[in-house]
Amino acid sequence: MDLCSINDIKALLARHGFHFSKSKGQNFLTQRWVPQRIVAEAGVDGACGVLEVGPGIGPLTQELCRKANKVVAVEVDTALQPVLAETMADAGNLEIIFGDVLKTDIGALVQEKFPHLKPMACANLPYYITTPVLAALLSARCFDSVTVMVQKEVAQRICAKAGSSEYGAFSVFCQYYAEPKLLFDVPASCFIPQPKVTSAVLQLRLRSAPPCEILDEDLFFRVVKASFAQRRKTLVNGLAASFGELGKQALADILTACGISATARGETLDVAGFACVANALCRALRA
Repeated sequence: MDLCSINDIKALLARHGFHFSKSKGQNFLTQRWVPQRIVAEAGVDGACGVLEVGPGIGPLTQELCRKANKVVAVEVDTALQPVLAETMADAGNLEIIFGDVLKTDIGALVQEKFPHLKPMACANLPYYITTPVLAALLSARCFDSVTVMVQKEVAQRICAKAGSSEYGAFSVFCQYYAEPKLLFDVPASCFIPQPKVTSAVLQLRLRSAPPCEILDEDLFFRVVKASFAQRRKTLVNGLAASFGELGKQALADILTACGISATARGETLDVAGFACVANALCRALRA
């Protein structure tokens, strides 16, 4: 069975009475080169244990199982259970867990399933849960790399540089945890049903340590969130909404001490810039 053949897919789903779920953002691949290239670009080999999120009917799962030592796939849609039982029947190195990855202790799962293996994550993510799933995978801090297919616009935002219109709080979040790289585009014509947007495959190589010293990680992300809450506001005004107890003049002085103009906007700061501001705020709040 060719899991990327439209005819085979339709026959498979008909056999099991399965219907696409718009609410779950289900779009199945119809081009074999896509999962093959994802696995190749991810660098999956026999030393790897791979966590896959949302296997669907299994085209990416199949390619992962051919290269990895072990694959654990987490699928939220229990209606796919009989489908995957058929399509993945010969995959001896695969374990499928039916559940919600966002309610899973990812670190504990990886530790249990991939002892002595290089842990990776791989997924064709539904657009509606891209941000929370990526946040969960990165903040688990247990992977060598995370390779995902997402909406191209999202991939561009994650890779965006400070000062660009695409740069935002999620860009900073991802770049704090990892080094992102946009690998290749995947046209809408590669799916059934076809989405209305182009997708892209993105790789995030996890950092072994934060890119700069952070005194308080929670406060760092609080600063980032406040700085982008209203993009048209200056950094001082954005921070004042979250750190009002310090007063605008004190906030302006902190920015100046960090070498940042009091009239600067949040999108002009890179991770190191936010770290400098967050650490200075941390010291001020502790004083």
